[in-house]
Order: sequence, then C-alpha cells, then structure tokens
Amino acid sequence: MTLSNWRSRAGTTFQTEKRPASGSKAVVVTNHPLGSAAGSEMLLAGGNAIDAAIASLFALTVVEPMMVGIFGAGHMNVRLANGEHHVIDGYSTAPAACTEDMYTPVADSGPDYLKSEGDASSIGYLSIGVPGNLKAWCEALDEWGTMSLSEVMEPAIRFAARGFRASEYLHETIVQMETVIRRFPETAATYMPGGKPLQPGDHVDRSDYARTLRAIADNGPDHLYNGSLGEIVCDYLSRNGGIMTTQDLAGYRTVRREPIKGEYRGYELFGPPPPSAAGVHITEMLNILEEFDVADMGFGTADSIHLLLEVMKKAFADRNRYTGDPDFVEVPVDRLISKHYVEDFIDSIDLETASPEINPGSNEPDHTTHITVADSDGNVVSATQTINELFGSKVTVPGTGMLLNNTQQMFDPHPGKALSVQPGKRVTSSMSPMIVMKDGQPEFAVGLPGGVRIFTSVLQAIVNIIDHRMSAQEAVEAPRVWTQGQDAEIEIGISESVRSAVAAKGHRVTPVTTVGGGMNVVRFEPGGVLSGAACWRADGHAVGVGGGYARSGVRFKPSVGEDEPAENIPASTDSIEEKKNGELA
Repeated sequence: MTLSNWRSRAGTTFQTEKRPASGSKAVVVTNHPLGSAAGSEMLLAGGNAIDAAIASLFALTVVEPMMVGIFGAGHMNVRLANGEHHVIDGYSTAPAACTEDMYTPVADSGPDYLKSEGDASSIGYLSIGVPGNLKAWCEALDEWGTMSLSEVMEPAIRFAARGFRASEYLHETIVQMETVIRRFPETAATYMPGGKPLQPGDHVDRSDYARTLRAIADNGPDHLYNGSLGEIVCDYLSRNGGIMTTQDLAGYRTVRREPIKGEYRGYELFGPPPPSAAGVHITEMLNILEEFDVADMGFGTADSIHLLLEVMKKAFADRNRYTGDPDFVEVPVDRLISKHYVEDFIDSIDLETASPEINPGSNEPDHTTHITVADSDGNVVSATQTINELFGSKVTVPGTGMLLNNTQQMFDPHPGKALSVQPGKRVTSSMSPMIVMKDGQPEFAVGLPGGVRIFTSVLQAIVNIIDHRMSAQEAVEAPRVWTQGQDAEIEIGISESVRSAVAAKGHRVTPVTTVGGGMNVVRFEPGGVLSGAACWRADGHAVGVGGGYARSGVRFKPSVGEDEPAENIPASTDSIEEKKNGELA
C-alpha cells in the first residue's frame, strides 16, 4: 500500500496507509467499495444520511456476505438534523422453542467455555436466531429517510444480479471456513463453485439473492416476517432439525432505546445501551481516563498503554458482572456511568504495576461490519451489523441466496447463568456505534467490527481524537491495544521497546498483527467540511460528496437584441483586457 502520511508521537511513530475523503455535502464510509458506492449513489440522488446508510447495508449483504445479511442482527445509532438521538436495537432473539439445556457445553471454564457439543450452538440449524436487521433497516428508512425501499435497494439488487469480483479478503475468509462450508451444499455452490474457494478477481454469482432482494423491494419486510420468504425459511429449517417458526418471525420486534449519554473533556458521547456493552462501558472507561493527563502521557508510551489496559480490565470486570438483556437482567446503568462510581478505582490504580489478572468473559466472534454516514444537515448514522461468525450458521436457504445468522453461539450453553438461552432473549454485544457531540453539534461518529475488541478500540479512537489531537485518518489507523483481563494484546505497530516496558509493569504482553477490525469514522471539520476515513485492517472506502446544484436563477443568456438590453450582457474578454491595460497605463 502507498503510505500517505505519518505522525510522530512520544513513544510511537506510525504511518497511515489510506487517505481520507472529504465533502461539503456528505460522506459515507463502509468496509467495501461497493457498499460505499451504494450509499453515495443515494446522496447524489438527493437522499439523506439515513437513505445512504440503508442502501449501503443492503449492498454489503451482497458484497460482504460473510459479515452481514438481512437475516442478521445489529445496533443502529442515529442523530437527526433536528437534534434527536435514537438507537434501534435490531439484535436477534432466541426462538420460542429454546430451552436453557438445549446445548451441551464442552467445558466449564477456559477458552472453550461457550462451546457446545457438535458445535450445535455455532454451526447449522440450531444456531440461528430470529433476525432483526431487515425490520430495523426498513423502520429507520420509513421513519427518517426520504427515499423508497425500492430506491435504496436498487444498487444491492444490481450488484447481486450482475455479480461482482471477489476481493482478496473474501477469498481469505472462504479459505478459513472451507471445511465447514463444504458441509452445506447451497453455501458451497456460491462461495466454492467447482469445489474450490473463489479466488481474488473471480466473478461471484448472487443471482438467487438478487431475486430475493427484488421480492423484498416489492413487498417490504413482511415478505420475510409475515410472508412467503419466511415460510420457505422455516419449512427448510424444520426439515433439517431447526426450531424457528413463522410465529417467531411474525412476533419479532425491534426495540427503540434511549442512548447512553456520557461526557468527556467537554464532549458529549452517545452510544447504545444494554444489551450492548458500548455506551455504558465506554462511558465508564472515559470517566476514569478523565482524571489523568492522557495527552501529556503521549500516544503509544508504556505509561499510556498501561493506563488503558488497567481501565479495560475494570470495564470487562463490570461487563461480566452486570451487562445483559435488560428484559432478563437488571443492569445498574446509572450507577455504572456515574463519575462517582469509579472514584475508588481511580485511587487504586498503580501507574507502575499491573493489577491482578481477571477471568475473561464472553468471546464474541470478530466478524461483522460497520458503516458511518453523515450529511451536511447534521443527520448521522453509525451502525454495526452482523450475522455473527464468518458466514453465520453456514446455512443458505435453497433458492434464496440468503445466509442465516448463528447468533445463538453467543449464549452461555450452561443452564442457570445470566447469559443462558431463554426464549425471546437478546445476547450481550460489544457493538459500539458511537456519535460524539460538542456544543450541541455533531463532532464525529465511529465504529468497527471485532467482537469483544470493539468497544475498547472505539475508546482508543475517541482518545486519539480528543486527547492526542489526531486527524480522522490517524485515529482509525493508529496501533491499538487490548485486554479482557489476562493477556495484553499489543499491535506490532507499537515498538518492541515499548512492549517490553509494558511487560515490565507486570502485563502478560502478546504482540499481534491486529486488534479489532476495520474501523471507519466521519468527522465534522471546521468550515463545514466532512471527512471520512477507513483503516488498513479491512477493505474500507470513504466517499465524499461535494459540489451542488446550479445557482438559483442561472439561465443561458439570449443574444443581444432579442430579449435583453445590451448593457446587461457582460463585456467581452477583449474589452476587459483593454480596460485593464488602460488602468495600468
């Protein structure tokens, strides 16, 4: 890749590999070029950020199918031009026939704690949750968009009907899942035609899926939730040992939630509340960091990394103890986001010595997608969406081209636990679509995929922008760190000497290539310009929209002597030059 610029910080120097895009009208950033193209197409057609976001998401189900689908789940954070903030919880729910003992756990502790015998909760027909994506997207478009469902779906349908070229990233994910994909002939037919994984540049045929999308564009989301598509899905699942029913689909509801509001050094932060861990625990971590001079510590120094790791331990300890589906678990939100709550912890931090390790909590899959879109009117959408693991359940319903999620994998297979399976229950998610404000106006929006590494990575991007004064591009590409309580992962973009200094403080350091996935951000810059940036960790592309329509009243001028007096016709270039010469003389 071409290195576009670099920035030196106390302790760490890093280079950015991508360039940002800017526009005076709008910016859309997704983790695939065609996803960004679909959103920008809506903006150029006169749509707003919500129209663009939904168009991008539908397009991503075509070109990034291993990450997101209409039969998936997610959280959408929306800030409207009128100043309103909304969160749509479109996360999947457990089917009504679920029981706490439907899966047999393989271990009672350790890294296999959430695994079930035969991978029943993660692969195949019992791993599928009741989807929320399609309903959530259509509701957002209907309430806040300006374009019709068929209009915003048109790019996705076009991409699916004509096909597209496989990226190296898609190829790598197919190779990674090759053995499992072979077990599901419908999925293998699309992603392993002829029995071999698609190669970079190969044509990807999604014509079956194009027909499914056209039917949804014509009939709306009820085609899945109360119509023939849902009947086809449930009939296929029941014939293969699945338990989802048409009643599950018909009964699904999104949840409108009040965003968590935090404050940090004069900025206001809005994020999704439980069952998402984002709003609560990002606010909690920032409340701790606010009591330290993070900027003076410098970016990527042993001291600043040590502080981040200690803060992350606290957040994960509280997440493991408190956060869950608020319909099933009482989550003390107000207490957790209170600045007073962390006072004792702040006093306990030793800047020279790591605190004891804690048991890790959940182990969410890393594979999902994120989009960030904003327009000059102040509409902002930050949305993280998924089918959970790579290619979800690996199940494609014949004739539909539609991959189904495996969100049941995130439940605890052990009965009697806070995260055990229960009918209608939503799992806890690390999804962190965040919007940051300053003086009542949007400042930036950010998010990324990456499982349990998501909300701690978003924390670092926020700190990068606010404390370290990084640009949007620098903030998303800067080296990251992470811990869930045991190993401290530090990207190799942090120097070996700094990693050694962190280890000397007592952390069990593990160098890694990446922490989290492809982050993207849209920032409102001075002068009314929006900038968008995507990082090197995924196929992210930013598209800026500038320009505009002609000045009001502009018309072609008639010839002299027709309809307009000659004195209204501008002087010729020659006469202007003669005048200039005369003045100079």
